[in-house]
Amino acid sequence: MKKNLRIVSAAAAALLAVAPVAASAVSVNAATVINAGAAINTNTNAKYDVDVTPNISAVAAVAANAQTNTLAIPGNLTGTISASYNGKSYTANLEKDSENATISDGTTTVKPADLKANTAYTVTVNKASFNFGSENAGKTITLGSANSNVKFSGTDSDNKVQTNVSTLKVKLDQNGVASNIDVTISNVYAINTTDNSNVNFYDVTSGATVQSGSVSLNADNQGQLNTANVVAAINSKYFAAQYANKQLTNVNANTEAAVKDALKAANVSVNSIGYFKAPSTFTVNVKATSNTNGKSATLPVTVTVPNAVQDTVESVSKTIMHNAYYYDKDAKRVGTDKLTRYNSVTVSPKTTTINGKAYYEVVENGKLSGKFINADNIDGTKRTLKHNAYVYKTSKKRANKVTLKKGTEVTTYGGTYTFKNGKQYYKIGNNTEKTYVKASNF
Repeated sequence: MKKNLRIVSAAAAALLAVAPVAASAVSVNAATVINAGAAINTNTNAKYDVDVTPNISAVAAVAANAQTNTLAIPGNLTGTISASYNGKSYTANLEKDSENATISDGTTTVKPADLKANTAYTVTVNKASFNFGSENAGKTITLGSANSNVKFSGTDSDNKVQTNVSTLKVKLDQNGVASNIDVTISNVYAINTTDNSNVNFYDVTSGATVQSGSVSLNADNQGQLNTANVVAAINSKYFAAQYANKQLTNVNANTEAAVKDALKAANVSVNSIGYFKAPSTFTVNVKATSNTNGKSATLPVTVTVPNAVQDTVESVSKTIMHNAYYYDKDAKRVGTDKLTRYNSVTVSPKTTTINGKAYYEVVENGKLSGKFINADNIDGTKRTLKHNAYVYKTSKKRANKVTLKKGTEVTTYGGTYTFKNGKQYYKIGNNTEKTYVKASNF
């Protein structure tokens, strides 16, 4: 029997096989990417073990046009199906004449050459077999997809036939293979390559094109918003469209997904019915993609909540005893600004250890800023004198008549200062007085 699968990488041979189907099936040129490890270790926090996500690209047929000297161009379908597992990737291709995928417009089977623009098609890869190797023989795994348009059909691990399900639990055979699985992808649109009209966002009121937007909503008495309200506010103010043949054609924007993605990026939790604790501001990147020619545009919309409850972190005021620079979480200098000695700074009460040193994180407007100050410039470091030491005001003048005895523990602040005599001194004393001790005494 002629194999209908060409393996692109050697490693893929152990991971994917596609069985032949009836000759009446529609021929399609597609690609499959399989991501799986040598051994299966189920993530108990996931709904499935292997993520199967397609990226199908369809091109609509172009009719001949004598007036524009346009020749007839047949439609076609290409793409990839990625299956993610444990961060490893393998690739396999279906041959052009493999005839193991079908295309449907909902009522009839369609050939790739006859694809039309702006029509939602369903593509099914039939009788696929996923091979995870004999080391996984007899194991039970679950296939799923992050793409809601992907469904599976086949016999599950309980020997029950499942049709168009979001996840499919299967038991691997004695060779570690899951066989006869149909992968169906809905809402595949064929693009019109002769249509070059761009997608733009427009202001609903003025009709003007916009590059960015903003909306303002008030939170409820519990400081919460609902994603549906945010979506409605954005959609009532902006819309996406294409301009062609002297008219605008609306382009659908998945605003709901954009809002959820924005909140996730801002680490804002959303409950099962869409409520979340409203931050004072966040940005939603709304993307609209044309089903006609595949063109897209993204509109960043700033959402502000004037009555948002401001959460503030615990903080304390500290006095800087030595000029201090700002550092990031990796102890790398941030800019050239510095805090000068004897001024106060608001910081988190507890220090953070970075590369073995203690730092205070600066608090700005009640929030952690991500900027750190070396704690030595605030709290100082305790050092023990190896010699009797005087306390100096300048390189020539003593600050007082005190003599610090050998073995005394003294707190010094920050790094050393170099006086006019070329010698180095530490600032001592939690005050603004000029009190220094020679560094050589420690």
